[in-house]
Formats: sequence, structure tokens, C-alpha cells
Amino acid sequence: MRLSARHLAPLVLLLLWILTPPPAAAEFNVEDVRTRDESDMLIMDAEIRYGFSEDALDALDNGVPLTVEVHVQLRGVDDWIWDESLVDQRLRYVIRYKPLSERYMVSRLPSDGGISYVTRDAAIAALGKIDGLQLVSKERMNEAGGPFEIQVKASLDIDELPLPLKPEAYLFPSWKLSSGWTKWPLDH
Repeated sequence: MRLSARHLAPLVLLLLWILTPPPAAAEFNVEDVRTRDESDMLIMDAEIRYGFSEDALDALDNGVPLTVEVHVQLRGVDDWIWDESLVDQRLRYVIRYKPLSERYMVSRLPSDGGISYVTRDAAIAALGKIDGLQLVSKERMNEAGGPFEIQVKASLDIDELPLPLKPEAYLFPSWKLSSGWTKWPLDH
């Protein structure tokens, strides 16, 4: 069977597409989680480094909002996966570029109005800071026993991307950004 040039060109392009490695996926890292007691509540502070891929940064710079989700659980140290968490919270944040003002906006969802930043790096750094998150009362922790640990996972929510970007986001690893679960002992 002979292939004409008309049929060969798409096959060559398909082969090149398959063999060309996608851009390296960046990483999200939960770098630090601290807890403290305040007014009989367990309070959490965290630092997350959002290493967005070039594809995600390019989309952001072109006006596509990026939504990240931080999943926080307070669990017993020896709990099985099916055991209920004492705390199970999902925090959602969005970072977007506002071309008219040439600023980046970081907001917690549902929208809190957000804070504006002059540079993308400053906005991404601010996105990674969680300060004063109330987790649970000390009374409820004492009733549940212990010891406990905090588990945190940060990920890009590709379901929130605009429809034209979703197929690419599902197919290419440069969009599948997640820290994976990290475990942190309580500080007290």
C-alpha cells in the first residue's frame, strides 16, 4: 500500500505530536504548616509554593483565571483512609490578571473582593499564604482523643478553566498540578 503525500503529512504530524515530550510539569509544594491555640481554637498557618507550568502562566497572563483548591484534613495519626476526619475543609482561591489595570488579583472563593498585586510573582506568593485558618475547638479535639495530624493537598482545579482549554488541560501533564497529600504533626 502506497501513501500519497496528502495522507502522509497528517501521519507525520501525528507521529511528531506523539513523540514530542510535553513541557515539563511544574510542581506545587506545601512547604510549611504550623498550628497554634488561640481563644480555645486550633488555628493553622501554611505556606504553599505554587510552581505553575509555563502553559498555566501563559493562560493567566492572557486573562484566564486559575482556580486552586487547598484541601485540609485533621485526622488521627493512626486513622485508616475510611475513618472520618475531625476536620475536612476545602479552600478555593482564584488568581487572575486584569489587563486594564495591569494588575493581578487574588481572591478567596466565594469571592471576598480580593487583593490586587502589581506583579505576577507577588500575587502567586500571596496565593500561597494561609494565615489564621480556624480548624476546630480544643474542646472537640479533647472529646475525639488523639494524637492528630494535619493533612494538606493543593491542586489546580482544571474543571474551572474555560471550555476551550479543558481538553488540553486533561491531556497534558503541564496542567495536572498538585502537591499530593502532605502530613504535618500538630505543633503543641
